[in-house]
Amino acid sequence: MSRLVSILIPAYNTEKWIGETIQSALSQTWPSKEIIIVNDGSTDHTLSIARRFESKTVKVISQDNAGGCAARNKALEYAQGEYIQWLDSDDLLAPNKIALQMSAAESGVSSRVLLSGPYGIFYASPKRAKFVRNSLCKDLSPVEWMLRKFSENIFLIPACWLVSRKLTEIAGKWDERLWLNQDGEYFCRVVARSEMVMFTSEAVCYYRQSGFQQKNQERSDRAHRSLLLSQQLCIQYLRSLEESERTRNACLKYIENWFPLFYPEHQEVVAGFNKMAADLGGKLEPQGVGWKYYPMAKLIGLEKTKKLRANWGKNKLAIMSKLDKMLLRLAGK
Repeated sequence: MSRLVSILIPAYNTEKWIGETIQSALSQTWPSKEIIIVNDGSTDHTLSIARRFESKTVKVISQDNAGGCAARNKALEYAQGEYIQWLDSDDLLAPNKIALQMSAAESGVSSRVLLSGPYGIFYASPKRAKFVRNSLCKDLSPVEWMLRKFSENIFLIPACWLVSRKLTEIAGKWDERLWLNQDGEYFCRVVARSEMVMFTSEAVCYYRQSGFQQKNQERSDRAHRSLLLSQQLCIQYLRSLEESERTRNACLKYIENWFPLFYPEHQEVVAGFNKMAADLGGKLEPQGVGWKYYPMAKLIGLEKTKKLRANWGKNKLAIMSKLDKMLLRLAGK
């Protein structure tokens, strides 16, 4: 009898996509699966849409809004599977994603081997997804995986992973103190507790570029502090595996990649980043906006230029999404 896989879906105000996400979970060719959806206090129709799918294998739980980490932990409390598939409520799984990774799991590898796969980025149709092929897309030791992530500023989305129950229990729960970079911290922790990361190139998932996260992330003091904490924790995980010049340099590069988001506006976070850099034997330099935006920064100031650049990114995303939807409608005709 095949081993049970729990597909865990935290959901908050994703009425546009939650049905498609649940359907991608139901369409998994792996026969032994359960789907647990936690509605995290949604104010739209997310809960009512999710409840249309309730069955013996689909459980829907509702709670007051407590954040993504709390919703994931709630789903994990109900999960019975030997393996855990995390799935954000606007992303999708290819039908054979879990089956391919479970084939690797059942080939005799240790339950502390962490299974990963590639992801494609899409706007409206996964058929036009652009696949990300970075240097994490191969079998790697935990140290090497984290070195590459930190040095190259790259990542895998939550849906890429399939995690054994044993490794999930060793790693512990999602950290409910975190508001930003929740998954970055969690999967760095899981990688650090694993024996190795095994990559299955055909086990595909899809990351929706909807603009949802960008528009709904609260840029509050709480969020800024949580990002600082997540950086500190991730650095701690790598240095616990190996304390060397190369790991310190990778950690320094990691915080350098995030530093421009907060310099110079958020002085508490800036001070925290500078302290981390000093502990690593380095120093963070004042950040600009790049040569493309330098004339604008000289004219209107750094802070206003950064806001304009951020707004341009959101507008570009909206344009690309609308274009993809138009192409999808035309293809349907």
